[in-house]
Amino acid sequence: MRLRTHRLSAETFAALAAGGGTKSAVTALADVEYSKRLLLIRGVVERAASTGHPDAAGAARGFELLSALQEEAPGAVDVVLRHPSTGAWAQHTVRSLATGDASAPGRMEALAAAAAVRAGARRTLEVTAGEGLLSLPSLGAADVAPGRAIVRAGPAGAEITGADGRTVRIPADPHTDAPGWQGLRRLTAHAGGQALDLLVDDLDPYRMPAMRNVAGRLGADEARLWDAALGPAWETLVRHHRVAAEEIGAGLRVLTPLSPPDHGQVSATAPDTIGCAAMSTPPSARSMAVTLAHEIQHGKLAVLLELVDLALPDDGSRYYAPWRDDPRPVSGLLQGAYAYLGVTAFWRRQRTHETGEAAAEAHAEFARWRAAVDLVVGTLRACDRLTPAGTTFVSGMYGTLRSWADEPVPAAAAAQARREEERHRAHWRRDNGELPSTAGLT
Repeated sequence: MRLRTHRLSAETFAALAAGGGTKSAVTALADVEYSKRLLLIRGVVERAASTGHPDAAGAARGFELLSALQEEAPGAVDVVLRHPSTGAWAQHTVRSLATGDASAPGRMEALAAAAAVRAGARRTLEVTAGEGLLSLPSLGAADVAPGRAIVRAGPAGAEITGADGRTVRIPADPHTDAPGWQGLRRLTAHAGGQALDLLVDDLDPYRMPAMRNVAGRLGADEARLWDAALGPAWETLVRHHRVAAEEIGAGLRVLTPLSPPDHGQVSATAPDTIGCAAMSTPPSARSMAVTLAHEIQHGKLAVLLELVDLALPDDGSRYYAPWRDDPRPVSGLLQGAYAYLGVTAFWRRQRTHETGEAAAEAHAEFARWRAAVDLVVGTLRACDRLTPAGTTFVSGMYGTLRSWADEPVPAAAAAQARREEERHRAHWRRDNGELPSTAGLT
Protein backbone atom coordinates (compact mmCIF):
# COMPACT_ATOMS: atom_id res chain seq x y z
CA MET A 1 0.00 0.00 0.00
CA ARG A 2 1.45 3.32 -1.11
CA LEU A 3 2.19 6.20 1.28
CA ARG A 4 2.63 9.90 0.58
CA THR A 5 4.55 12.74 2.18
CA HIS A 6 2.28 15.56 3.38
CA ARG A 7 3.10 19.23 3.79
CA LEU A 8 0.71 22.02 4.78
CA SER A 9 1.32 25.39 3.18
CA ALA A 10 1.48 28.56 5.25
CA GLU A 11 -1.58 29.83 3.38
CA THR A 12 -3.62 26.73 4.24
CA PHE A 13 -2.51 26.87 7.88
CA ALA A 14 -3.58 30.52 8.06
CA ALA A 15 -6.96 29.74 6.50
CA LEU A 16 -7.54 26.94 9.00
CA ALA A 17 -6.47 29.17 11.89
CA ALA A 18 -9.03 31.77 10.85
CA GLY A 19 -11.71 29.12 11.25
CA GLY A 20 -12.16 28.08 7.63
CA GLY A 21 -9.86 26.31 5.25
CA THR A 22 -12.11 25.49 2.26
CA LYS A 23 -12.69 22.16 0.55
CA SER A 24 -9.08 21.83 -0.65
CA ALA A 25 -7.72 22.14 2.89
CA VAL A 26 -10.12 19.54 4.24
CA THR A 27 -9.29 17.19 1.38
CA ALA A 28 -5.59 17.60 2.17
CA LEU A 29 -6.26 16.84 5.84
CA ALA A 30 -8.31 13.77 4.88
CA ASP A 31 -5.34 12.51 2.86
CA VAL A 32 -3.13 12.97 5.93
CA GLU A 33 -5.52 10.85 7.96
CA TYR A 34 -5.59 8.21 5.22
CA SER A 35 -1.79 7.91 5.23
CA LYS A 36 -1.83 7.54 9.01
CA ARG A 37 -4.44 4.82 8.66
CA LEU A 38 -2.29 2.90 6.15
CA LEU A 39 0.61 3.02 8.60
CA LEU A 40 -1.60 1.75 11.40
CA ILE A 41 -2.93 -1.10 9.27
CA ARG A 42 0.59 -2.16 8.37
CA GLY A 43 1.44 -1.82 12.06
CA VAL A 44 -1.36 -4.25 12.97
CA VAL A 45 0.15 -6.92 10.74
CA GLU A 46 3.72 -6.39 11.90
CA ARG A 47 2.91 -6.17 15.60
CA ALA A 48 0.55 -9.17 15.53
CA ALA A 49 3.38 -11.20 13.99
CA SER A 50 6.05 -9.95 16.38
CA THR A 51 3.89 -10.65 19.45
CA GLY A 52 2.82 -14.08 18.23
CA HIS A 53 -0.88 -13.21 18.38
CA PRO A 54 -3.14 -16.18 17.46
CA ASP A 55 -4.78 -14.09 14.72
CA ALA A 56 -1.48 -12.93 13.18
CA ALA A 57 -1.87 -15.21 10.16
CA GLY A 58 -5.41 -13.97 9.55
CA ALA A 59 -4.24 -10.36 9.73
CA ALA A 60 -1.53 -11.12 7.18
CA ARG A 61 -3.99 -12.85 4.85
CA GLY A 62 -6.41 -9.95 5.06
CA PHE A 63 -3.64 -7.44 4.37
CA GLU A 64 -2.42 -9.40 1.34
CA LEU A 65 -5.93 -9.51 -0.09
CA LEU A 66 -6.46 -5.80 0.52
CA SER A 67 -3.18 -5.07 -1.26
CA ALA A 68 -4.21 -7.21 -4.22
CA LEU A 69 -7.66 -5.63 -4.38
CA GLN A 70 -6.12 -2.17 -4.25
CA GLU A 71 -4.59 -2.87 -7.66
CA GLU A 72 -7.80 -4.41 -9.00
CA ALA A 73 -10.45 -2.15 -7.44
CA PRO A 74 -8.79 0.80 -5.69
CA GLY A 75 -12.08 2.64 -5.14
CA ALA A 76 -13.58 -0.22 -3.12
CA VAL A 77 -10.51 -0.53 -0.91
CA ASP A 78 -10.40 3.23 -0.46
CA VAL A 79 -13.98 3.35 0.86
CA VAL A 80 -13.34 0.56 3.37
CA LEU A 81 -10.04 1.97 4.63
CA ARG A 82 -11.42 5.50 4.92
CA HIS A 83 -14.46 4.28 6.86
CA PRO A 84 -14.06 5.81 10.36
CA SER A 85 -14.42 2.56 12.28
CA THR A 86 -11.40 1.19 10.40
CA GLY A 87 -9.26 3.90 11.96
CA ALA A 88 -10.62 3.22 15.44
CA TRP A 89 -10.01 -0.53 15.11
CA ALA A 90 -6.48 -0.06 13.77
CA GLN A 91 -5.55 2.44 16.48
CA HIS A 92 -7.00 0.29 19.24
CA THR A 93 -5.37 -2.88 17.92
CA VAL A 94 -1.89 -1.40 17.60
CA ARG A 95 -2.10 -0.02 21.13
CA SER A 96 -3.50 -3.24 22.57
CA LEU A 97 -0.89 -5.43 20.90
CA ALA A 98 1.78 -3.21 22.46
CA THR A 99 0.32 -3.49 25.95
CA GLY A 100 -0.88 -7.09 25.83
CA ASP A 101 -4.55 -6.10 26.19
CA ALA A 102 -7.34 -7.85 24.31
CA SER A 103 -7.13 -7.12 20.59
CA ALA A 104 -8.60 -8.35 17.31
CA PRO A 105 -6.01 -8.16 14.50
CA GLY A 106 -7.99 -10.83 12.65
CA ARG A 107 -10.61 -8.20 11.81
CA MET A 108 -8.30 -7.38 8.89
CA GLU A 109 -10.06 -10.26 7.12
CA ALA A 110 -13.40 -8.48 7.57
CA LEU A 111 -11.91 -5.37 5.92
CA ALA A 112 -10.78 -7.50 2.99
CA ALA A 113 -14.20 -9.15 2.76
CA ALA A 114 -15.93 -5.76 2.74
CA ALA A 115 -13.64 -4.54 -0.05
CA ALA A 116 -14.25 -7.71 -2.08
CA VAL A 117 -18.01 -7.37 -1.70
CA ARG A 118 -17.86 -3.69 -2.70
CA ALA A 119 -15.71 -4.49 -5.73
CA GLY A 120 -17.79 -7.48 -6.83
CA ALA A 121 -14.47 -9.30 -6.97
CA ARG A 122 -14.53 -13.07 -7.23
CA ARG A 123 -13.16 -14.11 -3.83
CA THR A 124 -13.85 -16.72 -1.16
CA LEU A 125 -12.40 -16.06 2.26
CA GLU A 126 -12.89 -16.86 5.92
CA VAL A 127 -13.81 -14.28 8.54
CA THR A 128 -14.19 -14.81 12.28
CA ALA A 129 -17.64 -14.03 13.60
CA GLY A 130 -17.87 -13.37 17.31
CA GLU A 131 -20.97 -13.28 19.48
CA GLY A 132 -23.71 -11.24 17.84
CA LEU A 133 -23.38 -9.71 14.38
CA LEU A 134 -20.50 -10.10 11.93
CA SER A 135 -19.66 -6.56 10.88
CA LEU A 136 -18.32 -5.77 7.41
CA PRO A 137 -17.02 -2.18 7.73
CA SER A 138 -18.80 0.40 5.53
CA LEU A 139 -21.49 -2.11 4.50
CA GLY A 140 -23.44 -3.60 7.39
CA ALA A 141 -23.61 -6.71 9.54
CA ALA A 142 -24.79 -10.30 9.19
CA ASP A 143 -26.50 -12.40 11.83
CA VAL A 144 -24.41 -15.58 11.66
CA ALA A 145 -23.30 -18.16 14.20
CA PRO A 146 -20.06 -17.51 16.10
CA GLY A 147 -16.94 -19.08 14.62
CA ARG A 148 -15.34 -19.10 11.21
CA ALA A 149 -17.70 -17.81 8.52
CA ILE A 150 -17.20 -18.12 4.76
CA VAL A 151 -17.69 -15.00 2.64
CA ARG A 152 -18.22 -15.59 -1.07
CA ALA A 153 -18.17 -12.51 -3.29
CA GLY A 154 -18.38 -12.03 -7.02
CA PRO A 155 -19.99 -10.02 -9.82
CA ALA A 156 -23.37 -11.62 -9.09
CA GLY A 157 -23.37 -10.64 -5.42
CA ALA A 158 -22.17 -11.96 -2.09
CA GLU A 159 -23.20 -14.28 0.70
CA ILE A 160 -21.96 -15.29 4.14
CA THR A 161 -22.20 -18.83 5.50
CA GLY A 162 -21.85 -19.15 9.26
CA ALA A 163 -20.26 -21.93 11.27
CA ASP A 164 -23.66 -23.62 11.59
CA GLY A 165 -24.08 -23.79 7.81
CA ARG A 166 -26.79 -21.12 7.60
CA THR A 167 -26.25 -18.66 4.73
CA VAL A 168 -27.07 -14.95 4.67
CA ARG A 169 -27.36 -13.30 1.27
CA ILE A 170 -26.11 -9.70 1.10
CA PRO A 171 -28.65 -7.72 -0.97
CA ALA A 172 -27.64 -6.05 -4.24
CA ASP A 173 -27.78 -2.75 -2.38
CA PRO A 174 -25.92 -3.68 0.82
CA HIS A 175 -27.20 -0.54 2.54
CA THR A 176 -30.67 -2.03 2.74
CA ASP A 177 -31.90 -4.79 5.06
CA ALA A 178 -32.57 -8.39 4.09
CA PRO A 179 -33.15 -11.63 6.03
CA GLY A 180 -30.17 -12.00 8.36
CA TRP A 181 -28.56 -8.79 7.08
CA GLN A 182 -28.68 -5.21 8.41
CA GLY A 183 -27.24 -2.59 6.09
CA LEU A 184 -25.70 0.71 7.09
CA ARG A 185 -28.34 3.15 5.92
CA ARG A 186 -27.33 5.80 3.41
CA LEU A 187 -28.51 9.39 3.75
CA THR A 188 -28.21 11.65 0.72
CA ALA A 189 -29.05 15.28 0.15
CA HIS A 190 -28.72 17.65 -2.82
CA ALA A 191 -28.76 21.44 -2.87
CA GLY A 192 -27.25 24.11 -5.10
CA GLY A 193 -25.41 21.59 -7.22
CA GLN A 194 -23.73 19.98 -4.21
CA ALA A 195 -24.42 16.49 -2.91
CA LEU A 196 -23.88 15.07 0.57
CA ASP A 197 -23.69 11.28 0.87
CA LEU A 198 -23.41 9.86 4.39
CA LEU A 199 -23.72 6.48 6.06
CA VAL A 200 -25.42 6.01 9.41
CA ASP A 201 -23.19 3.58 11.28
CA ASP A 202 -25.23 2.17 14.14
CA LEU A 203 -23.79 -1.37 13.99
CA ASP A 204 -19.99 -1.48 13.85
CA PRO A 205 -18.45 -2.28 17.26
CA TYR A 206 -15.69 0.27 16.54
CA ARG A 207 -18.01 3.03 15.30
CA MET A 208 -17.25 5.31 18.29
CA PRO A 209 -15.54 3.15 20.90
CA ALA A 210 -14.52 5.96 23.24
CA MET A 211 -18.11 7.11 23.78
CA ARG A 212 -20.20 5.55 26.55
CA ASN A 213 -23.47 6.87 25.17
CA VAL A 214 -23.32 5.27 21.72
CA ALA A 215 -26.82 4.25 20.68
CA GLY A 216 -27.80 0.94 19.13
CA ARG A 217 -29.59 0.29 15.86
CA LEU A 218 -32.00 3.07 14.94
CA GLY A 219 -35.59 2.06 14.58
CA ALA A 220 -37.27 2.70 11.25
CA ASP A 221 -39.21 5.72 12.53
CA GLU A 222 -36.14 7.34 14.06
CA ALA A 223 -34.10 6.66 10.92
CA ARG A 224 -36.74 8.55 8.96
CA LEU A 225 -36.29 11.52 11.31
CA TRP A 226 -32.58 11.64 10.46
CA ASP A 227 -33.35 11.39 6.77
CA ALA A 228 -35.99 14.10 6.97
CA ALA A 229 -33.64 16.48 8.81
CA LEU A 230 -30.65 16.07 6.51
CA GLY A 231 -32.23 17.48 3.35
CA PRO A 232 -33.21 20.89 4.76
CA ALA A 233 -30.07 20.99 6.91
CA TRP A 234 -27.94 20.59 3.81
CA GLU A 235 -30.05 23.16 1.99
CA THR A 236 -29.36 25.63 4.81
CA LEU A 237 -25.63 24.93 4.75
CA VAL A 238 -25.23 25.18 0.99
CA ARG A 239 -27.36 28.31 0.62
CA HIS A 240 -26.06 30.30 3.59
CA HIS A 241 -22.82 28.64 4.78
CA ARG A 242 -21.06 27.68 1.57
CA VAL A 243 -17.55 27.20 2.97
CA ALA A 244 -18.80 25.06 5.84
CA ALA A 245 -20.88 23.00 3.40
CA GLU A 246 -17.85 22.38 1.18
CA GLU A 247 -15.78 21.34 4.21
CA ILE A 248 -18.51 19.00 5.48
CA GLY A 249 -18.89 17.47 2.03
CA ALA A 250 -15.14 16.84 1.80
CA GLY A 251 -14.51 15.71 5.36
CA LEU A 252 -17.57 13.85 6.63
CA ARG A 253 -18.49 10.28 5.69
CA VAL A 254 -20.46 8.82 8.58
CA LEU A 255 -23.00 9.76 11.24
CA THR A 256 -23.14 7.65 14.41
CA PRO A 257 -26.19 7.91 16.68
CA LEU A 258 -25.76 8.73 20.36
CA SER A 259 -28.29 8.18 23.12
CA PRO A 260 -30.31 11.35 23.71
CA PRO A 261 -29.60 13.46 26.81
CA ASP A 262 -32.31 14.58 29.21
CA HIS A 263 -32.42 17.95 27.46
CA GLY A 264 -31.23 19.20 24.09
CA GLN A 265 -28.79 17.38 21.85
CA VAL A 266 -25.29 15.95 22.24
CA SER A 267 -22.60 15.44 19.61
CA ALA A 268 -18.95 14.42 19.44
CA THR A 269 -15.96 13.83 17.19
CA ALA A 270 -13.14 11.46 18.18
CA PRO A 271 -9.57 11.58 16.82
CA ASP A 272 -9.65 7.81 16.23
CA THR A 273 -12.74 8.04 14.00
CA ILE A 274 -12.03 11.02 11.76
CA GLY A 275 -14.75 11.37 9.14
CA CYS A 276 -17.49 10.51 11.64
CA ALA A 277 -19.77 12.90 13.50
CA ALA A 278 -21.65 11.32 16.40
CA MET A 279 -24.89 12.92 17.55
CA SER A 280 -28.19 12.21 19.17
CA THR A 281 -31.27 12.46 16.97
CA PRO A 282 -31.44 16.07 15.76
CA PRO A 283 -34.53 17.89 17.03
CA SER A 284 -34.66 20.03 13.87
CA ALA A 285 -32.96 20.55 10.54
CA ARG A 286 -31.37 23.76 11.78
CA SER A 287 -29.98 21.92 14.80
CA MET A 288 -28.51 19.30 12.50
CA ALA A 289 -26.92 21.99 10.33
CA VAL A 290 -25.18 23.74 13.21
CA THR A 291 -24.10 20.40 14.69
CA LEU A 292 -22.41 19.45 11.42
CA ALA A 293 -20.72 22.87 11.30
CA HIS A 294 -19.54 22.31 14.87
CA GLU A 295 -18.19 18.79 14.37
CA ILE A 296 -16.31 19.48 11.13
CA GLN A 297 -14.25 22.00 13.14
CA HIS A 298 -13.26 19.28 15.61
CA GLY A 299 -12.37 16.98 12.74
CA LYS A 300 -10.16 19.55 11.01
CA LEU A 301 -8.27 20.40 14.18
CA ALA A 302 -7.81 16.75 15.17
CA VAL A 303 -6.03 15.99 11.90
CA LEU A 304 -4.04 19.23 11.96
CA LEU A 305 -2.69 18.14 15.34
CA GLU A 306 -1.27 15.05 13.63
CA LEU A 307 0.99 17.39 11.66
CA VAL A 308 1.91 20.10 14.17
CA ASP A 309 1.87 20.54 17.94
CA LEU A 310 -0.13 23.60 18.97
CA ALA A 311 -0.02 23.18 22.76
CA LEU A 312 2.79 22.31 25.13
CA PRO A 313 2.56 19.07 27.16
CA ASP A 314 -0.10 19.19 29.86
CA ASP A 315 1.33 20.61 33.12
CA GLY A 316 -1.87 20.09 35.08
CA SER A 317 -3.24 23.61 34.62
CA ARG A 318 -7.00 23.80 34.18
CA TYR A 319 -9.22 26.61 32.89
CA TYR A 320 -12.82 27.72 32.53
CA ALA A 321 -14.66 27.00 29.27
CA PRO A 322 -18.18 28.47 28.85
CA TRP A 323 -19.41 25.35 27.08
CA ARG A 324 -18.21 22.76 29.61
CA ASP A 325 -19.12 21.88 33.18
CA ASP A 326 -15.57 20.84 34.12
CA PRO A 327 -12.18 22.63 34.18
CA ARG A 328 -10.28 22.05 30.94
CA PRO A 329 -6.61 21.64 29.96
CA VAL A 330 -5.17 23.89 27.27
CA SER A 331 -5.64 21.19 24.62
CA GLY A 332 -9.33 20.96 25.51
CA LEU A 333 -9.70 24.75 25.51
CA LEU A 334 -8.22 24.90 22.03
CA GLN A 335 -10.53 22.20 20.68
CA GLY A 336 -13.59 23.83 22.20
CA ALA A 337 -12.69 27.34 21.07
CA TYR A 338 -12.09 26.19 17.51
CA ALA A 339 -15.36 24.26 17.37
CA TYR A 340 -17.36 27.16 18.79
CA LEU A 341 -15.67 29.57 16.41
CA GLY A 342 -17.44 27.54 13.73
CA VAL A 343 -20.69 27.65 15.69
CA THR A 344 -20.37 31.43 16.04
CA ALA A 345 -19.76 31.76 12.31
CA PHE A 346 -22.89 29.71 11.65
CA TRP A 347 -25.14 31.92 13.79
CA ARG A 348 -23.52 35.11 12.48
CA ARG A 349 -24.73 34.26 8.99
CA GLN A 350 -27.90 32.42 9.95
CA ARG A 351 -29.36 35.36 11.91
CA THR A 352 -29.67 37.34 8.67
CA HIS A 353 -31.86 34.60 7.15
CA GLU A 354 -34.32 34.17 10.01
CA THR A 355 -37.42 36.10 11.07
CA GLY A 356 -39.42 36.44 14.27
CA GLU A 357 -38.49 34.27 17.23
CA ALA A 358 -36.01 32.27 15.17
CA ALA A 359 -34.11 35.47 14.33
CA ALA A 360 -34.05 36.52 18.01
CA GLU A 361 -32.69 33.11 18.97
CA ALA A 362 -30.04 33.24 16.24
CA HIS A 363 -28.89 36.70 17.36
CA ALA A 364 -28.66 35.49 20.95
CA GLU A 365 -26.68 32.42 19.93
CA PHE A 366 -24.26 34.57 17.94
CA ALA A 367 -23.79 36.98 20.85
CA ARG A 368 -23.32 34.23 23.40
CA TRP A 369 -20.75 32.18 21.50
CA ARG A 370 -18.89 35.23 20.19
CA ALA A 371 -18.33 36.30 23.80
CA ALA A 372 -17.51 32.77 24.92
CA VAL A 373 -14.90 32.15 22.23
CA ASP A 374 -13.43 35.60 22.80
CA LEU A 375 -13.01 34.81 26.50
CA VAL A 376 -11.29 31.48 25.82
CA VAL A 377 -9.08 32.85 23.06
CA GLY A 378 -7.98 35.50 25.55
CA THR A 379 -7.17 32.75 28.04
CA LEU A 380 -5.18 30.86 25.43
CA ARG A 381 -3.21 33.95 24.45
CA ALA A 382 -2.33 34.67 28.09
CA CYS A 383 -1.66 31.19 29.44
CA ASP A 384 1.88 30.71 28.02
CA ARG A 385 1.08 27.07 27.22
CA LEU A 386 1.12 27.26 23.40
CA THR A 387 3.88 26.34 20.99
CA PRO A 388 4.99 29.00 18.47
CA ALA A 389 2.72 27.35 15.89
CA GLY A 390 -0.09 27.34 18.45
CA THR A 391 0.41 31.04 19.13
CA THR A 392 0.14 31.72 15.41
CA PHE A 393 -2.95 29.54 15.15
CA VAL A 394 -4.73 31.25 18.04
CA SER A 395 -3.79 34.64 16.60
CA GLY A 396 -5.67 33.63 13.46
CA MET A 397 -8.73 32.82 15.55
CA TYR A 398 -8.35 36.14 17.36
CA GLY A 399 -8.24 38.00 14.04
CA THR A 400 -11.55 36.47 12.99
CA LEU A 401 -13.16 37.41 16.30
CA ARG A 402 -11.88 40.99 16.02
CA SER A 403 -13.52 41.29 12.60
CA TRP A 404 -16.86 40.37 14.23
CA ALA A 405 -16.46 42.42 17.41
CA ASP A 406 -18.41 45.50 16.34
CA GLU A 407 -21.28 43.72 14.64
CA PRO A 408 -24.47 44.84 16.44
CA VAL A 409 -26.91 42.51 18.18
CA PRO A 410 -30.45 43.51 19.26
CA ALA A 411 -30.62 44.48 22.93
CA ALA A 412 -33.01 41.69 23.85
CA ALA A 413 -30.78 39.07 22.23
CA ALA A 414 -27.69 40.48 23.94
CA ALA A 415 -29.50 40.35 27.30
CA GLN A 416 -30.54 36.73 26.67
CA ALA A 417 -26.92 35.83 25.85
CA ARG A 418 -25.72 37.44 29.10
CA ARG A 419 -28.32 35.54 31.12
CA GLU A 420 -27.16 32.23 29.60
CA GLU A 421 -23.53 33.11 30.30
CA GLU A 422 -24.28 34.05 33.92
CA ARG A 423 -26.30 30.86 34.43
CA HIS A 424 -23.41 28.75 33.17
CA ARG A 425 -20.90 30.56 35.39
CA ALA A 426 -23.12 30.05 38.43
CA HIS A 427 -23.47 26.31 37.75
CA TRP A 428 -19.72 26.02 37.16
CA ARG A 429 -18.93 27.74 40.48
CA ARG A 430 -21.39 25.49 42.27
CA ASP A 431 -19.68 22.37 40.94
CA ASN A 432 -16.03 23.50 40.79
CA GLY A 433 -15.51 26.49 43.04
CA GLU A 434 -14.28 29.88 41.91
CA LEU A 435 -13.51 30.42 38.26
CA PRO A 436 -9.81 29.92 37.51
CA SER A 437 -7.77 32.86 36.27
CA THR A 438 -5.88 32.71 32.99
CA ALA A 439 -2.94 31.37 35.01
CA GLY A 440 -4.95 28.19 35.50
CA LEU A 441 -5.54 25.81 38.39
CA THR A 442 -2.75 23.39 39.26
